[in-house]
Amino acid sequence: MSDIFAMQRANGDVFALDDHGRFCVPLFHSSRDAMTARLRNTDMLVFKPVALDARLLQELVPKAGQNNVDLLLVNDPLRSLKRGSRVEHAELALLAGIQ
Repeated sequence: MSDIFAMQRANGDVFALDDHGRFCVPLFHSSRDAMTARLRNTDMLVFKPVALDARLLQELVPKAGQNNVDLLLVNDPLRSLKRGSRVEHAELALLAGIQ
């Protein structure tokens, strides 16, 4: 099982970037990568890395009729957070070992 991390606030909000009206949720290969990205992006300072689980993945699934959320697996946290590899929810569930 491979851990994938998202950034989440204490109130449960998940960090997302606005990319021309679409939401981009950056995901990271490790909590260390997430913290490195957080240091470079002041908008993320109130967020902390959390391991992706079934509940969190369900929150990231677009609601009925909406398809405005992109999940981006960030390979290099020192680069732009919008420069990740786009992953589908099903693929992400497999990567994170979520059944």
